[in-house]
Parts: sequence; structure tokens; C-alpha cells
Amino acid sequence: MKQKTSILLTIVALLGLLLAACGGATANPVAVVSDSATDSSDDIVNTSNTTSGQNAVASQTAVSDDVVTSQTYIDLYDQLNRSVVNIQVVSEGTGLNLNQFQIIPPDPNDPNAPELPEGYELPDGFPNVEPPEGSPEIETFPQQSQGSGFVYDKQGHIITNNHVVADAIRITVIFSDDSEAEATVVGTDPGSDLAVIKVDVDPDQLFPVTIGDSDGLQVGQIVAAIGNPFGLSGSMSTGIISGLGRLFPGGAVAPGGARFNIPDVIQTDTAINPGNSGGPLLNLSGEVIGVNTAIQTNGNRAFGVTPSFGGIGYVVPANILQQVVPQLIENGEITYPWLGISGTTLDNDLALAMDLPAEQAGVLVFSVLEDSPADEAGLQGSEEQIEIDGFTAFIGGDIIIQMNDEPINDFDDLLTYIVRRTSVGQTVTLEILRDGEQQTVELTLQARPAQP
Repeated sequence: MKQKTSILLTIVALLGLLLAACGGATANPVAVVSDSATDSSDDIVNTSNTTSGQNAVASQTAVSDDVVTSQTYIDLYDQLNRSVVNIQVVSEGTGLNLNQFQIIPPDPNDPNAPELPEGYELPDGFPNVEPPEGSPEIETFPQQSQGSGFVYDKQGHIITNNHVVADAIRITVIFSDDSEAEATVVGTDPGSDLAVIKVDVDPDQLFPVTIGDSDGLQVGQIVAAIGNPFGLSGSMSTGIISGLGRLFPGGAVAPGGARFNIPDVIQTDTAINPGNSGGPLLNLSGEVIGVNTAIQTNGNRAFGVTPSFGGIGYVVPANILQQVVPQLIENGEITYPWLGISGTTLDNDLALAMDLPAEQAGVLVFSVLEDSPADEAGLQGSEEQIEIDGFTAFIGGDIIIQMNDEPINDFDDLLTYIVRRTSVGQTVTLEILRDGEQQTVELTLQARPAQP
């Protein structure tokens, strides 16, 4: 009897394991990080205002956060590819000084020297021949380039990168159905590397995207990109968000030559290559969460070889897009508030060198630009030079630890707060450490200086 009972229990247990295995295989093949956004709008335009009443496509592509299959990506592509465009650009190109090249004639005494073409004679005095009087010394050769973009609204506005359309003399937009339209530049912003162009086509040909909330993103979240890498129109790639809150140098140049950084940049391992610039990075609900902008390379570039993707891509986040694009459409440009300092995140070594606790956080001011808001408020830069592990460092400047009610733990915190939560002419309250003592400084932000 005991033996029969034991056999029966064994059979029941095996059946239970089999049922559990079948259920696990069908109910949840892939777990996906939730795409739900957190409520941290803080002066950011509500995303629902972007595509209100404009047949946004994302509502048709929402998927469960619990199950992702190949069909998920197929549906995402089918709905969003028609919103993505190929942008062909003809630009002025770079001026070339033709007189800087010295042409060396063949040596008549060299038996291996190439012969001149039949009937060709060198001018008298060659190679020291002066160019004809009145001939231009600088010759400009037009250049062709390409990028990606996506439809923003039914009025024909298309979002792309500033560097895609910079210096353009002709812009052609190619839609997914291979139809073409000439485009004009509405506005550009080197500071965020964003631009808006416009086409004049039938609104029924336009399928605006939905802009998502990039504040709710998480590392590990599955994402996808659609664009035109190397001119291969309508290419899709997938990956994950690899990092958040990166700083990336934009195209806006500060006095002194340094470039203003773009804050809150998304890092992804989604394949991005030349031609993807300006295209959308998408979550699995079909919302645009950023604009694919740049890739990290090892710095080596052989002659005639275009750098390719190495696993690190940089994406301008959607919430910066939400701030910039409406101003570009309305004014053609955007004005950023400006503090007027250069600095760095205070690390343990710098803190200890300034007789502060190692865990002290903040931004150490390196230098204060003349006539800047920081200069007018009396902020002080670092003048004492020391060595840390054989490297030169500067200390002694003010340490910014808070702006208004926002703690400042690193340089990204400071830049993000200024760019996204302040405006030109606004007076802010800084809490700083000077010689180890906390002080309060009132400061009125000014507009960034015009490009030099």
C-alpha cells in the first residue's frame, strides 16, 4: 500500500511540474521593464499637447509590458516607419584654397617617371607659375549628406538634428512610400543639436508621432530605432537603454571656445550609424523618447573610412525636444539661460584638498567668465594649483551645492536644472561653500552669448 501511494504521489508531482513548465513557457516568455512615466514634468510641456487631434500613431502600437515577441517589433515598424523620413542635403561644403597645392612635374632624368599625356606641354617657368589674375584662391565644392527625421505634426513640421541640415542649400525629404518633397528650415538649435524643417504636402501624407516622457526611462528598458543608416531607408534596429543622464557636447560654443553640453542625454546600445542622425528612438508603445544624435568611436579614422557603430549611441531626450521644438516653430531659434562658469563635479580628492569632508557634493567653480551673471553676482573661481596623483588640479573656488530648492550633487544636476527649469531673466538663489563656510548668493540669469 505504501509503495502504491509513493508511486501515485510521484506521478502527481511529475504532472504538476509539467503543467508549471507549460504555463511558464506560454504566459511570460520575456519580461520587459515597464514603460510607465513618473510624474516629474517640472515646467515641461505636456506631451499630450504635441499631437493633439493629429492622428498620432503610437496609440495603435501599445503592447503589454509583460510579453514581447517578434510580432511586437513587426507591429511597431508597420505603424512608425511611415512617420520616419530620409533627409537628403546639399550643403555649401568647405572652401578649398587651390593655391596651397604645389604640383611637382615629372623629373625628366628619372626613367621611372610617368610621361605627360601626348600633346600636353608644361607652361614656361613651371612649377612657379602664378595663377591668372583675378582667379579665386578659395574654391567651394558642394557636399551631399543624408540623415533621418520624423513627422511632428500635420502642418508639415519634421524634426531632425541640427548637424544634418546645417549650411544646407537644398533639402529633400523622402517618405517611406518613396515620394519626395523639398523642405525649408524653420529653426535650428546648435545647443541641443535639434532642428525643425517643413514640407508642403497633403496632410493625409503625414503621420505625426507621439512624443513620450523621457523622465520615466529606466536602464535596461527595451527600445528601437528607425532611420536611414548608410542610406538604407527604413532600417530598424533594437536594443536597450544603457545609461541615463549623460553629458554630451552640443554645437553651441561658449566664450573662450568651450562647447555647451546637452544634459540628460540617453545612452543606448541600439545600432546607430551615419545616416541615423535625426531619427527617433522609440519605446515599445511607439512613443518617441529621443532623437538619435551621435555615436562613440575609438577616435581612429582611416582615410576614406566612415566611423561605424561600436555599441554606444547618444540620444537627445524627448523632454528637451518638447522644450525646444515649439520655440523653434514659433521663433526660429531658442534662447537658453546662462550662468557663466566653467567647473567640475567635486570628487573626494578635491574635497579633501580643500579641507572638506570627502563625501561633500557639489560643483567646484573653475573659472568665472567676465561680465557673466556669475561674475556680476561675485562668484569666485579656483586659483590655487595642486597635484593629485601627478595630475594638475585647481582648487579654492566656490562650490555650488544648491540652486533654489534643488540640491546640486554634480555638474549634470546644475546644467539640467538651468536648461530645463529656469528662464532668461529669472533670479535664482545659490547656496555655495566659500572657504568652508556656507553662503547664499542671488543671481539673475542672462541669455547665452551669441555664437562667436
